[in-house]
Amino acid sequence: MSTGDWLPDGFSVRRIDTNGTRLSVAVGGSGPVLVLLHGWPQTSRAWARVMPDLARHHTVVVPDLRGIGDSDRPEGGYAKTQQADDIRGILTALDLTGPVAVAGHDIGSMVAFAWAAAHPEDISRLILVDSLLPGLGLEEAMNVAEGGMWHFGLFMTPHIPEMLFDGHELEFFTTTFTAMSNPGTFDDHDLAAYARAYTGRERLRGGFEHYRTLLDDGRENRALLAERKLPMPVLAIGSASSGTSTALALAPHADHVQGMVAPTGHFVAEEDPDWFTEAVTAFLA
Repeated sequence: MSTGDWLPDGFSVRRIDTNGTRLSVAVGGSGPVLVLLHGWPQTSRAWARVMPDLARHHTVVVPDLRGIGDSDRPEGGYAKTQQADDIRGILTALDLTGPVAVAGHDIGSMVAFAWAAAHPEDISRLILVDSLLPGLGLEEAMNVAEGGMWHFGLFMTPHIPEMLFDGHELEFFTTTFTAMSNPGTFDDHDLAAYARAYTGRERLRGGFEHYRTLLDDGRENRALLAERKLPMPVLAIGSASSGTSTALALAPHADHVQGMVAPTGHFVAEEDPDWFTEAVTAFLA
């Protein structure tokens, strides 16, 4: 999938070898470093509407996570702490020194959170956007016997979801995106672009691998948090449906947690980029 059709002015894309794989990374702006980590089923394109404003005061680093978009799709390495090492390697390759601010959405926030827990000295400020966190409530939220979300268990199953979704990518993503966002957020061009990024069994596998480590991620997060609290300020942004649940889950494990609720569905930065940019800019200031 070409990044050219969405990449904001002032950004360029590099392919960077890191932690045994190769990732596609968009970089632009100047000033303190801000890393943006997308979720599933998206790519770095998810941040396109906020990248220009954020780049006015920050060096903005926007990778495709391993397995997704224009990044390589290795067999393994999808544990969230291992993906944190992917991002650490990107910063080293770009000669950017920390500590840095990081914002993650959905799966990307799980990577950001694991990074902060494993290497707190790397992170100056942590922003988590409409996310469930492994080890801090995700396991309960995916318990279908208690009314939890069905998709986690399916996506964690090897081979089966690739088989079922193959040939139905656009149909499924259109249903998912429109059900979880305010009307008009995504046009046909956006939906087609995301579907292309996940079309075919190998691209689907790269996405689902992020789910297949979640139970181990939870165990690892709990072990890391047993050693120390998160020392950096944390902003947990919820949606209209999730509210402040992530902030509440984090409160016992971090010294400084602020919760906000966006006037949006799940895709905060795309549904209301002005609100997102203002909230993030104020927190980083």
